[in-house]
Amino acid sequence: MNQDFRALTVCSVQRAFILVFSKKAELVTNDKTKMLRTVSASYPMPSIIRLNRYVNLPYKGVLLNRQNIFRRDGYKCQYCGCNYDLTLDHVIPKSRGGETTWENLVTACKSCNSKKGDRTPEEAEMPLARKPFKPSFVMFLRDFAGYLDDDWMLYLGTKRK
Repeated sequence: MNQDFRALTVCSVQRAFILVFSKKAELVTNDKTKMLRTVSASYPMPSIIRLNRYVNLPYKGVLLNRQNIFRRDGYKCQYCGCNYDLTLDHVIPKSRGGETTWENLVTACKSCNSKKGDRTPEEAEMPLARKPFKPSFVMFLRDFAGYLDDDWMLYLGTKRK
């Protein structure tokens, strides 16, 4: 977290420990069940740290790329729900002026992508499981980043689902 308690990113335990040990960050919450051990000492395993100095970052958005679209869509085809042979599909085809944006890209299996072809989902009679959207950075950390510790929920502005 930044000095103002806003979520910045998820980092490794090693990086968090180094920041705390070098006094560049303070330990906010540690994993109660695990310790970091050396030959001569034991240290609490960091779960949440807060930087001692404020880091001024420009707007932190989620990078638009193939893997992040797959994450947002739960690694499932948005037309049939299968989870194999996945690719990206432009909801409004590029040939019809569709752009490469969060709101126009979905995960699709190759079969559905081929079946839909150069048509819109309505024209192909292939409804989307959900409307594509651009996730916020905090939403992306909270919902799509993989492992999420329950202690983090307070700082990500939500309760565990």
